[in-house]
Amino acid sequence: MSDDSHPHAHPHTHQTHDAIVKRLKKAEGHLRSIITMIEDQRACVDIAQQLHAVEKAVCQAKRTLIQDHIDHCLEHTVDALANGARAPLEEFKQITKYL
Repeated sequence: MSDDSHPHAHPHTHQTHDAIVKRLKKAEGHLRSIITMIEDQRACVDIAQQLHAVEKAVCQAKRTLIQDHIDHCLEHTVDALANGARAPLEEFKQITKYL
């Protein structure tokens, strides 16, 4: 199965998606401010500290997304397997690569 056919196989929204979007928009603003810090030739230690903070925020958003997907889609995957479908299992395997 190619990666192209995969990403939107089962479009869905989980409860945490709004919170994840807010978190990523905040990280996006933070990243823009870091770019300004670099352009303003701020101290590398300060820049590294801010990059670390953004990296942690993005990592936490990713973790929340994956955990939410696993929590809510595991039952769907088990049901699909019982009915002989393999696609949800493949989708499940795909997302665990990003843990």
